Amino acid sequence: MPSASQPSLNTLLTHFHSLIVPLWQGPGWNAELALPYEALDADHRPLPPQRYRAMACARQLYLFASLIGEPGAECAENRAAALFRSLQRHFHDAEHGGWFYSIDAAGKPLDKRKDLYTHAFIIFACAHYWAKVREPLVESVLNAALDVVAKRFATGDGLYDAVLERNWSSLNSGPLQNPLMHLAEGFLATLAVREDAITRDALLDLATSMQKRFIDRQTGVMMEKPLGAVDNWFEPGHQFEWFFLLESSDVLRGTPLHASLTRAFAYAELKGVDNVSGAVSGMLALDGSVRDATQRIWAQAEYLRALTLRPGSEAVLERQLLALQQHFLHEKGWNECLDARGEVSRRDMPSTTPYHLATCYQGLIRHLG
Repeated sequence: MPSASQPSLNTLLTHFHSLIVPLWQGPGWNAELALPYEALDADHRPLPPQRYRAMACARQLYLFASLIGEPGAECAENRAAALFRSLQRHFHDAEHGGWFYSIDAAGKPLDKRKDLYTHAFIIFACAHYWAKVREPLVESVLNAALDVVAKRFATGDGLYDAVLERNWSSLNSGPLQNPLMHLAEGFLATLAVREDAITRDALLDLATSMQKRFIDRQTGVMMEKPLGAVDNWFEPGHQFEWFFLLESSDVLRGTPLHASLTRAFAYAELKGVDNVSGAVSGMLALDGSVRDATQRIWAQAEYLRALTLRPGSEAVLERQLLALQQHFLHEKGWNECLDARGEVSRRDMPSTTPYHLATCYQGLIRHLG
């Protein structure tokens, strides 16, 4: 790591462990339901709860599972265990299998549909949690989630429907990029903790189909909807997120999809990143014109993490470390979104965001530390 970067990383890690994580152990925790509130305001008060999502529970399960065994994180194992129990107690559908999308403020099922995004995060979280605790029940939930994705969401061509009815009947959603990316992330987490030929084959089939159905041939860019869909776009943050997953995986490195996203990285950087401020734009048309200039903290984190795997990026990496620290992090937490001028446009702090910061910082530590 360049010598200048280590103090910057240490500052980010101190902020994360001393401020952000405790928010979700204290004011962000609904002890009655044993679930994180969906979001806190700028003064650490829970926003009035309208719902609780299984995906948010799973992301927080990942967060605390990742802290098990870390110095100063003695409470992480108990919190992860509580989140794992809540995932099953509140969201599991005993009648039809799988997990509900959300429950209401009183803990009753709200949106009973089954979506791939939620199930992908359950796979991801349970794989990480099982890696730490090796409890048979955790692996059985991981297996159940993998099984329901394979049997219910799969469309037979390597891809998966984005959302289905509670009873698994079709909603004609078709595949969408973002749930599929997180499914790939879940598959990778599973393969990191055990030998699993079925999951490995599913991952490779998914990569092949993404290359065929979602990749623009000229730029290598990963579109948000399948090629040919009306009103399509791409997000620079997702190019960087995909690049990291592909570049860091022994299974996926060297695939055609990896080659595409290596090209897409350069295009997304050229069109979607301000080379002075380091701001990452939200949405772009394929020609590179900006459709949404909102700067989101998750995209900043994904760009920073991806840079750790790009040779010759030391100066840009240093710039992005400082940009995250100066524009998005503050003494009360973080700014979720900035507008095109760099002004704060969202002051709430969602319970889902620490997942992005945790994966970013782990990438920085692993590849640079």
